[in-house]
Amino acid sequence: MFNVTELNSLSELSGLQTVWGDLLAATPGATFFQSLPWLQTYWQFYGDGVSALSHAANENTAPVRPERLRVLVVEANRELVGILPLVMTTEPYRVGPVRVLGYPLAGWGSFYGPIGPHPAATLQAGLQHIRRTDRDWDLLDLRWVDAEIDSNNTPQAMQAAGFGFDRQVWHQSAQVDLTPGWENYWGTRKSTWRSNVRRCERLLLKRGKLEYFRYRPLGEAHADGDPRWDLYDTCVQLAERSWQGDSSTGTTLSHDSVRSYLRAAHESAARAGAVDMNLLLLRDKPVAFSYNYHYRGWVYGVRNGYDPMAVQEGAGTVLLGKMIEDSCLCGDRLIDLGPNYLECKRYWLTRLQPAYHYTHFHPARLRAQALRLKRIVKRWLAWSRPEPQSAADQKSVNLLG
Repeated sequence: MFNVTELNSLSELSGLQTVWGDLLAATPGATFFQSLPWLQTYWQFYGDGVSALSHAANENTAPVRPERLRVLVVEANRELVGILPLVMTTEPYRVGPVRVLGYPLAGWGSFYGPIGPHPAATLQAGLQHIRRTDRDWDLLDLRWVDAEIDSNNTPQAMQAAGFGFDRQVWHQSAQVDLTPGWENYWGTRKSTWRSNVRRCERLLLKRGKLEYFRYRPLGEAHADGDPRWDLYDTCVQLAERSWQGDSSTGTTLSHDSVRSYLRAAHESAARAGAVDMNLLLLRDKPVAFSYNYHYRGWVYGVRNGYDPMAVQEGAGTVLLGKMIEDSCLCGDRLIDLGPNYLECKRYWLTRLQPAYHYTHFHPARLRAQALRLKRIVKRWLAWSRPEPQSAADQKSVNLLG
């Protein structure tokens, strides 16, 4: 028999630091975004109704508001089974504001799921608890689910709890599988692309000494949690000079809308041993950066950029090639380059991994049912009158081949 305890504040979560870390270490496909330090940092900046930037891949254009923390701690026979972190948010749709219960990722990463080695039991117990408690939400929407890692746990748990659901692709993320090793991976790249990368490096070398530098602290547990603000600020300065720095809607390291949060998250990641900063130096001056989080062999690309003065020489391309090669040497298993700008990632990726979302529409809420009807109509129209693929869509499909 499972026992579920619901925690609704950061103060209640503080006592879970050790056990959460132990469960995370046993979580299939875990990332830093599933850690308690990340959730604490995110909630301090955006929780309890503070306006947060929406990264949702739907019709939303205005910010969402994370309003209520619902972390479900699942136990059996007084032993911890797993943790199911959920949040309530209010999201703007054309039908009006909709209250959504789901994972807290908010689009910062690619995938999310329950914490611990028993995701199926954690999901089933957690969703049964959601069914028994007050349904003050319009949608139960579990997003960012990696179907390969999930192994059908989410749909089975929703069905067992009596939550009929609709499944759709949320996004596709560009991934680089490193398990074959550098030589095997590099050999699978097109010869024209390999030649282009070597050409870019030669062009940079003509301008002077070229150096690749990577910083990965082990974390406070190993007396190595220095955030190296000098390196972080270098990345921020490069971001300001890059094309991203001029964007009025972007969320790079230098933008005011996320700058404070990303700095705080960086400090938390450094303490947790999850920071991964990569710099390319030309004549001892930084010309490109790749800022990532890493956890147990899984690297997630948070932000990257390059000096516009080095764009013709392909500084960003050279840096990414060196980073992938070094990750193979470090024993990393996978680099997740994220779901955006897939066109420029196509030369590097080995697969496009879909993230799904499973949506239950509250049967007694008009706005929820309006959204359900809209989804049905859109699907029917797409089936009955398929539109010709654009060139960009065709290229995206070809990436899967």
